[in-house]
Amino acid sequence: MSKMSSMDNINGHGIRDAENIQIPVPWGIVCGKWWGPKEIQPILALHGRQDNAGTFDKLMPLMPPHLSVLCLDMPGHGLSSHYPKGQSYYVHFDGLMLLRRIIKYFKWTKVKLLGHSLGGAISFLYAASFPEEVEFLISLDIASPCVRNVEKIASATGENIDKYLKYENLPLDSMPCYKHEEMIDIVFDAYDGSITRESAEILMKRGMQPAPTGKQFYFSRDARLKVALLGMISIDLALAYAAKIRCAYLNIRAVPGMKFDKPENYHKVLDVIKGGARRFEYHEVEGTHHVHLNNPERIIGIIVDFIED
Repeated sequence: MSKMSSMDNINGHGIRDAENIQIPVPWGIVCGKWWGPKEIQPILALHGRQDNAGTFDKLMPLMPPHLSVLCLDMPGHGLSSHYPKGQSYYVHFDGLMLLRRIIKYFKWTKVKLLGHSLGGAISFLYAASFPEEVEFLISLDIASPCVRNVEKIASATGENIDKYLKYENLPLDSMPCYKHEEMIDIVFDAYDGSITRESAEILMKRGMQPAPTGKQFYFSRDARLKVALLGMISIDLALAYAAKIRCAYLNIRAVPGMKFDKPENYHKVLDVIKGGARRFEYHEVEGTHHVHLNNPERIIGIIVDFIED
């Protein structure tokens, strides 16, 4: 059974409570934050690559109090278990498998999905793979798994495999540790303007753990997740998946938002989804790729109107 613990109280307009939960999986646990009432089936929310469930911490308190949302830490992220050595991260299809596993665990027959970046890409794959079992999909600043130049993917495969094995073999005592403020500085700089310092603090609530010394911290995410190019898809495959989507669909694109190798593919995918979706909405809002975390007030009205229409 899932385990409830650690009540987080959020004060202010639209008070909502979040409970940390643990879901058993064969390699350990998947953790999450369940916002709102527990007696109703939640919307499932998935974060972006190397983020965690905290990415929705500022958006969730703005949601209507009658809604329920389960924000997950994907494997190797946040407080969730890392994959064991020898098991690889192919984050898009691993995420698809994880989502199916969790939905089966709770015995849900139809689901509502919310995803940012990688989480939106995984939700896209789920809505395409199980088109009759998804009521709606809300995708934040992503249309599908990122479509890369296939020649670049082929050229970089060997290098990425060696990087993956290097990270896998890092001993725990060699993991770099930092003071709290140094950790926040590193995260803030690494996101290259996509998040505010406050947002970095929020992500690191689940994104770092105290070192054995107790005076420093290390990143809780699996270092192997730094290898991002394994298991990418082509535009042809992305369009084939897009053609399978039948649910109500909302896409919110941040401007300037995320930078893509081939930005024209974003709307190619959306055009195909629009042709098959039961309902389709597309909105642009000013902000970075993490607008939902930095400026949730810019998108909350769009999301609530879509859900309650």
